Amino acid sequence: MNNCGYKIRNLPPGLELLADLATDLRWTWSHAGDALWKTVAPQTWEQIGNPYVILQNLPQERLEELAQDTHFRGQMEILAAERDAYCSQTGWYSATYPDAELKGIAYFSMEFGLGESLPLYAGGLGILAGDYLKAASDLGIPVIGIGLLYQEGYFRQMLDADGWQQNVYPYNDPASLPIQPEVSNSGSWLHVNLRFPGRLIRFRVWKATIGRVTLYLLDSNDPLNSPSDRGITSKLYGGGHEMRLVQEIVLGLGGWRLLETLGAAVDVCHLNEGHAAFVTLERARRFMEKNKVDFWEALWATRGGNIFTTHTPVAAGFDTYPQPLLAKYGTHYAERLGITTTALSALGRLNPDDQQEPFNMAYLAMRTCRMTNGVSRLHGEVSRRIFQPLYPRWPEKEVPVTYITNGVHVPSWDSPWADEAWTLAAGKERWRDDHGGLAKAILDNLSDETLWIFVGMERADLVNYARKRLARQLGQRGEDAETIARSYHVLDPNILTLGFARRFAEYKRPNLLLHDPERLARLLTNVKYPVQLIVAGKAHPEDETGKQFIQQWAQFVQRPDVRAHTVFLEDYDIALAQEMVQGVDVWINTPRRPWEACGTSGMKVLVNGGLNISELDGWWAEAYDKEIGWSLGDGKEHPEPGWDAIEAEELYRILEEEVVPEFYRRDTAGIPRAWVTRMRTSMMRLAPHFSTSRMMKEYVEKMYLPAAASYERRAAENGRQARELKHWELALNQHWQGMHWGNLELHEENDGWSFDIQVYLGGISPDHVQVQLYAEPTTSEQPTKQVMERRAAIPGSVNGYHYYGKVSNQQPANAYTPRIIAYHPEVCVPTEMNLILWWPGMR
Repeated sequence: MNNCGYKIRNLPPGLELLADLATDLRWTWSHAGDALWKTVAPQTWEQIGNPYVILQNLPQERLEELAQDTHFRGQMEILAAERDAYCSQTGWYSATYPDAELKGIAYFSMEFGLGESLPLYAGGLGILAGDYLKAASDLGIPVIGIGLLYQEGYFRQMLDADGWQQNVYPYNDPASLPIQPEVSNSGSWLHVNLRFPGRLIRFRVWKATIGRVTLYLLDSNDPLNSPSDRGITSKLYGGGHEMRLVQEIVLGLGGWRLLETLGAAVDVCHLNEGHAAFVTLERARRFMEKNKVDFWEALWATRGGNIFTTHTPVAAGFDTYPQPLLAKYGTHYAERLGITTTALSALGRLNPDDQQEPFNMAYLAMRTCRMTNGVSRLHGEVSRRIFQPLYPRWPEKEVPVTYITNGVHVPSWDSPWADEAWTLAAGKERWRDDHGGLAKAILDNLSDETLWIFVGMERADLVNYARKRLARQLGQRGEDAETIARSYHVLDPNILTLGFARRFAEYKRPNLLLHDPERLARLLTNVKYPVQLIVAGKAHPEDETGKQFIQQWAQFVQRPDVRAHTVFLEDYDIALAQEMVQGVDVWINTPRRPWEACGTSGMKVLVNGGLNISELDGWWAEAYDKEIGWSLGDGKEHPEPGWDAIEAEELYRILEEEVVPEFYRRDTAGIPRAWVTRMRTSMMRLAPHFSTSRMMKEYVEKMYLPAAASYERRAAENGRQARELKHWELALNQHWQGMHWGNLELHEENDGWSFDIQVYLGGISPDHVQVQLYAEPTTSEQPTKQVMERRAAIPGSVNGYHYYGKVSNQQPANAYTPRIIAYHPEVCVPTEMNLILWWPGMR
């Protein structure tokens, strides 16, 4: 029992270490303790694989037996020592940046998918957040997670006899979750209070341990709150538009207040989507109060340490709120910021003066964060197009959105067979060390025979799991004994296995394979080269079209001719995803380009020897090569009707003419050499790169370290630099319209073009602007931006100068356009200042 009275479990003397082992979610990816927990309760372990639930439900008599078992205690102590060694070792971050001044990163997300033991996720956003925390722990990166504890979480799926999705919302009993109350200095349960219209609401604080990382969760289900307020955190993405806004206020404002209450040293705030954007306001407000500056000065200081990751591929996917609703919750808060409600609203609008425009959380994030990134190379391009309106007259390629492609936490998704093979080839520490030698290790140490054997074992495990899961779901549906018994004979561990599992949404085209059901049936039931297919996925509770897609699959798998070759497994969750990505031979992904921001499910098969057939969208657009998998589409966007039929035909053709023949083309040893070569190439090239280890290192080097340094400089001396930047901004806004161009002289020289331009700066210091020559990119992705040299003053002028620049003659002179942009060495332009003046007649 901890200090606030929350019972973990009364453990007999000698078993105290079990509590720490059960509450550290490192067991979701480190399987060193599996044998120990299986010893404790074999049947329960096989059923749920959750040490925390095992410990909470174990009879006291059994605990007493274990306490007297010296062998068991010895194994427990070894496991605890191994955990302590993991937590205390020097991680990649400390070893690589021993002198870095990065104190801590606060990672805010509406959902976290760490495992089925803590079901606080709806889909890919949460799974990514869970993998992020695990990788941060492995690499020793100082991260704190901030989220909400949902009483119901996302729905669980069942299909009725007609194949129609039913939504079930089981209660998340905190006593059954591997979390603990956070205790205050007084020994009581820690709470964070937030003032809402007319009342104060208390939020209990829970914590989950993920190796070296802690995730804190805010929970409104406190007895001192009103019944309606207790329900604020009742359901993930539930309760309507206003409840969604309230949850995002709690995540942002409550999350930052929690960090301050904990005394956490944080210099970087990372927003995993725009849901958490309100944290940027609360961070600025607290800086304002502590340092006696106004809100705009505080925002200049704190924005330097804010990072926004957008996962949304279409503008319609951003959270927006009507002005009356924002005013209801924002008027009092604007007063605390020392600004008007109109000024607060303007931070989330494209047009600050349009009182009818909804408040956009992504716009708020863009305006209050120093850096923004998409989650794949293509998504970076798409995001620049989406956010272009925020940066009028700026070229799309200069819209300030970079990209860091997502990855997956490989130890969470590899099979025991894959783990054994990779360990043999590259050692146990392979995902925490430099990945440079992994490709060679796979090439040198894993034979064709080894690879083919381990994928065969994976496939057999998947078939066995699918049969059991199918039998269970048929039993829950009330099917007769004969139907349930038949489920133990579906699928075959020795034939080509395809997997498709996604959220069933129209843009993901989950029924592209069903475009011609008879052709699919012929493919599956080919006597000489049989194929089997496992399908899973949920539709949003309000998505009727998605539910219809599911029903079509449910009806197809009931056909007598394909019943043994294809199954639809209900309630797609982390546990099912793990089994599928570990056992399929080919993973199929069919989104409509460019609506897949990244898509990490296909990454999860890489370590397990699985191959991909995917639309050239998201991560696959940058990963694809004909030697490692197969692609759909031509790499272009096709909104026109009829394109789905073209790509369905292409998908059938690839399967019939390329995938199936290659899988069954065996040598005398029974090994498909070309297939295994493709497997090995995919594993070598892609598995290390599309991992969270690579992703996290990129975040540290490209975003966290620069953001922390920027924040520290701006915040020093009570925000002295931030105050200077605010004055710089005011001066530019005040005098920008007073600038104008003079004459331009162009000269052709042997090796390029020289420009001499007269510029009259009016009331603006020449140190506060850059005059550039700009040219759109030709062969490279980046435009040419040549900074011109300020030379002599223009005779008789006030603040007028000649600017000189020389550029390559690889492009014609008219490809270059002079322009003036704001400049300060501490400012990200155009993120923080989007003023721009083009040569007359241009843009």
